Amino acid sequence: MNDVQWLGERAMQDVYLTAAGACLPGAPVPNDRMVRHIGVLDPQSERLGRLILRHNRIETRHYALTETGEATHSNASLAATALRDAMGNGGYGMEELSLLAAATTQGDLLVPGHASAVHGELGAGPLEIASFQSVCASSMMAAKYAALSVGAGEARLAAATGSEFSSRWFRPSFYTPAEELLQNKEHRMAAEFLRWTLSDGGGAVLFADRPGARTPSYKVEWITLTSLADRFETCMIAGQGPEHREDLRNSWSFHPGGPAAAARDGAIMLYQDMVLLKRIIRAWVGEYLKLVDGGRVDPKGVDWLLCHYSAHSLREEIISLLKTTGGMIDEEKWFTNLPTAGNTGSASLFVMLDEFNRKGLARPGDKILCIVPESGRAVISFMMLTAL
Repeated sequence: MNDVQWLGERAMQDVYLTAAGACLPGAPVPNDRMVRHIGVLDPQSERLGRLILRHNRIETRHYALTETGEATHSNASLAATALRDAMGNGGYGMEELSLLAAATTQGDLLVPGHASAVHGELGAGPLEIASFQSVCASSMMAAKYAALSVGAGEARLAAATGSEFSSRWFRPSFYTPAEELLQNKEHRMAAEFLRWTLSDGGGAVLFADRPGARTPSYKVEWITLTSLADRFETCMIAGQGPEHREDLRNSWSFHPGGPAAAARDGAIMLYQDMVLLKRIIRAWVGEYLKLVDGGRVDPKGVDWLLCHYSAHSLREEIISLLKTTGGMIDEEKWFTNLPTAGNTGSASLFVMLDEFNRKGLARPGDKILCIVPESGRAVISFMMLTAL
């Protein structure tokens, strides 16, 4: 794969990922203090929480909610703080930035877009902006847009951010309107999994038309992203109760009783369909194997794998599939900070890259494969970097 092909048929210049930054709010929160931040729902919730924590193996995470329920940040300010961190790490002045691509699962407002809010928080001069709303893979959508803009000569320095303020969704007031729905064991588990898995944070990466003055820098070899929404129902969802996923006209905004009635039907809770997720994992691995079979990824030639996943139990499932299909990348090459940084959704990859850089693990010539799957409605994305 040469420099021209990965960006399409047009001649494109080389693109470099030159810095990463992160914003993890507050002190690390251990498992036994989580409910002080997200609140006590009921004893059943805490029993399920202990079970889920054994599966995800997250030991600490960060919340932008204090123990008294006050917000220390907005979603936009988490992204802006991470971006300032990346700019500092790369040795750039804010006046050098010409494009901001901002990703999140849910911004602070329904309208307008998240990138406008991040730019407002950033306080930089006029910028081109783009908002990307999906779930975890929205970060890679933003990264690809920023990288393509640099490759096309539209920007010399472009930023991609990912940020989440997930803990807002996990306060008891988001669950109590739909208490009757939570009597269903399947719905209860679908609602609890993310409450005990997701946390808050922002991450950012910078793309430039030349290597950074500070190390490490990486040449971007290619970025690819595939949606499988034509094959799967929605797997991670908010805005619609779990019993009515088949028709978007059943979403909260169509509810004849208005937003309050939609909340009573469970439309404001965040769900994860764990049964469907297992099927989607197999499809994600299938997309990875297409890259292997096509010669784009050589598992033995990958020096580091930065793969986002929600829980250690899901990592084990992915590894089992890779081993049986011949696509395994040796486990000692896997880098993750999930146990200490938590699962910050669209921020996760950029937060991981920031820690990877700080540890100084990459050596010149190393191939770093980044993978961000998204369970929302089955998206998988890949980015290959070469360390300079």
